[in-house]
Amino acid sequence: MPALPFIVAIPARYGSTRLPAKPLRAIAGVPMVVRVAQRALQAGASQVVVAVDDARIAAALEGQGVDICMTRADHASGSDRLAEVAARYAWPDDAIVVNLQGDEPFAPAAGIREVARALAEDDAPVATLATPVTEAHELFDPNVVKLVRAADGRALYFSRAPLPWARDAFSIDRKTLPANVPFLRHIGIYAYRAGFLARYTGLSRTPLEQAESLEQLRVLEHGFAIAVRLTPEPFPPGIDTEADLQRAERWLAGRAQT
Repeated sequence: MPALPFIVAIPARYGSTRLPAKPLRAIAGVPMVVRVAQRALQAGASQVVVAVDDARIAAALEGQGVDICMTRADHASGSDRLAEVAARYAWPDDAIVVNLQGDEPFAPAAGIREVARALAEDDAPVATLATPVTEAHELFDPNVVKLVRAADGRALYFSRAPLPWARDAFSIDRKTLPANVPFLRHIGIYAYRAGFLARYTGLSRTPLEQAESLEQLRVLEHGFAIAVRLTPEPFPPGIDTEADLQRAERWLAGRAQT
């Protein structure tokens, strides 16, 4: 079977309040943004574009075999930055563009390929990934985004609240997850059809999006579908803080010893 053609676009913004100069922070001596680009290449993308807003990030990526696209510094979100990239490259409307976050240096190649495949096998304009929730504390954590999906694999809703609510089981015990309930945690990697990127950034913000502070709800509230597939491999947590960076160093050191 021929490989599925897809593009990986990586938004990498220099400014970060919680982790200054985040894309350039080193993990075992390698800048984070370089590690993310390497993951995209390992996944077999036909093109990898890093959307940067600072020449220092561009310099770190020289010689890595990826395209570097200097974008405006005032974009409100990574999706807006990707829409600028799609317009600059004039990708065909049906091209599959995977949005890999610039703070996901350990994203598994199999997961990157899977979200691209999810979009290719569905006529939705957007696809994303999920993984089962296995611990009750995770389900009740508002920092963990949960989702429910329909029988056809498309998203019904995303929420920071426990979802779905197992009424009878949780009326007795909220420390144990009941069996046979499809609790899912959202993994924040997306695949878009290139033609939808510009359309998405033109959509008005919506009440549920603003209430939950979840951009993907804008897609659903405006009547568009999001295909959801289970990730074939775990996604290690992204890196947002100094503590995350230290954890990543320890994780890599542990892998080197095994």
